[in-house]
Amino acid sequence: MASICVVDDKELLRDSLSATLEREDHRVTTFGCPEDALPSITDGQYELVLTDLKMPGMDGVSMLREMRAAGCETPVIVMTAFGSVASAVEAMKLGASDYVQKPFDADMIVVQVERAISQAQLVKENEALRTSVSDMQASRDMIGDSDPMIETRIHIAQVANSNGTVLISGESGTGKELVARAIHASSSRAAKPMLCLNCAALSANLLESELFGHERGAYTGADRARKGRFEMADEGTLLLDEISEMALPLQAKLLRVLQEGEFERVGSSATRRANVRVIATTNRDLMDWVRKGEFREDLFYRLNVLPVTLVPLRERVGDVAQLAAHFLKQIAKRDGREPASFDRSALALLSEYDWPGNVRELENVCERAAAVATDRIIPASVVEGWLVNTRQTTDAFEGLRPGRMLEDMERRLIEYALKKHGGHREKSAKTLGMGVRTLGMKLKQMREEKERHENRNALVSSAM
Repeated sequence: MASICVVDDKELLRDSLSATLEREDHRVTTFGCPEDALPSITDGQYELVLTDLKMPGMDGVSMLREMRAAGCETPVIVMTAFGSVASAVEAMKLGASDYVQKPFDADMIVVQVERAISQAQLVKENEALRTSVSDMQASRDMIGDSDPMIETRIHIAQVANSNGTVLISGESGTGKELVARAIHASSSRAAKPMLCLNCAALSANLLESELFGHERGAYTGADRARKGRFEMADEGTLLLDEISEMALPLQAKLLRVLQEGEFERVGSSATRRANVRVIATTNRDLMDWVRKGEFREDLFYRLNVLPVTLVPLRERVGDVAQLAAHFLKQIAKRDGREPASFDRSALALLSEYDWPGNVRELENVCERAAAVATDRIIPASVVEGWLVNTRQTTDAFEGLRPGRMLEDMERRLIEYALKKHGGHREKSAKTLGMGVRTLGMKLKQMREEKERHENRNALVSSAM
């Protein structure tokens, strides 16, 4: 049984088609002109449209063009009189699924209707399968055997079995979207769509329209009705990325959807319902934002039903080598060449790095290294200039003398470079970005300062 829309300016034909299709247990709605039919068609109320091609005012081709422009992919069978095959061909080019010539008998139209409905259902199932396969691939791409990663996989399996909202927290680049897709792929909604929306990428007005949809004329430029993400994700999952960036008035509307499953399109007072599981992500401390009045406390608790916290890469350094190998293989497969690999010194350097950009930064380093490396084995010298070790330099500011901080920091960097390269001046100078003669001059100044300091201490000691 399907919901079918029939559009024809001849009442007798509408009634005949309606009676024929209703005998097959279909629900049929008829319209005498495309202008009246379009709002409910683009609203997604029907699974199939049958329309005449030649009608006063807007014809069938124009209606089909309007449907596709509005993003409506409902299958269409066009009905045309003998001798108007050219118009039917034009309709097929615009995306009509089939056409039938008048006059036609009841059995023929029933067969074509059933075929169109079956094909549309097959397309939906294939799309759902592709989405599911993509999401399962995302789950497999969660690389790492460290304790935090094992705990994350266990947590994903636990929350996937529920329909509760999920709040994924973690620094930028830790893989929050990847985890969200893994949760969807492991849930009972895996065969349904998963849609994503970045709350920081749109203004408040545009974000509201993207979430809930809008009616024609709701605002300047809204020349046709449009579904929002909640409607499109019905029975599936909606990922709200960077939820902290959502404006407070819109947070109240989101809270209502989460609590009641109800919303209105922009420019409409008609209440709509959607069965959507929401997964939100944030790289901020939302409780801190609640205290500052930037985020609704009731919405925070409504989102934080099933919290998932991702640890930064610096807390699972044991996964760095495995992740790096994975990224290099992906890059090589994409570019059609043999994969490169990091040598021991490079892997040691990568494991010592603090990774402020987390897994995303590591992926970028692998991409760059694969592009510039001259050999398949990538040494530390290729990547060391791209890494600023924040874990070491954070503590490096301690003990610096007021008024002499730059000199003290330069001395520490020089000492670090010399130690790293076993006292080799040329390599140390290259790492520091200075000439060998300049490094020699600075080492001389450091020795002289050290001698003056020792002499002063000796004088103080003798005076005591």
